[in-house]
Amino acid sequence: MLMLTPTAVEAVRSLTSTAGTAEDAGLRISTNDGAQTLELAVASAPAEHDRIVDTAGSRVFLDEQAAAFLDDKVLDTSMDESGRSAFVLAPQAGPSAN
Repeated sequence: MLMLTPTAVEAVRSLTSTAGTAEDAGLRISTNDGAQTLELAVASAPAEHDRIVDTAGSRVFLDEQAAAFLDDKVLDTSMDESGRSAFVLAPQAGPSAN
């Protein structure tokens, strides 16, 4: 299942808590092309078959294709040289070897 870093949790919470958004709003991640391109949008509720990732009150809605692609990923944020924040994906760390 997709994991969110603390900074991603805050970014999702910030995006979905603006005035005029529904109380149960979330960040919806979807794809129409087998996860070649991911689309992000603030949604007031999940679509019928979306998976819901709820981390510390930040809700992310994943369509079926996006959920499969993001199953072993971590959603994080980074800042570019001009100070703009963006979401980034990284692989989840595997179990440590003993």
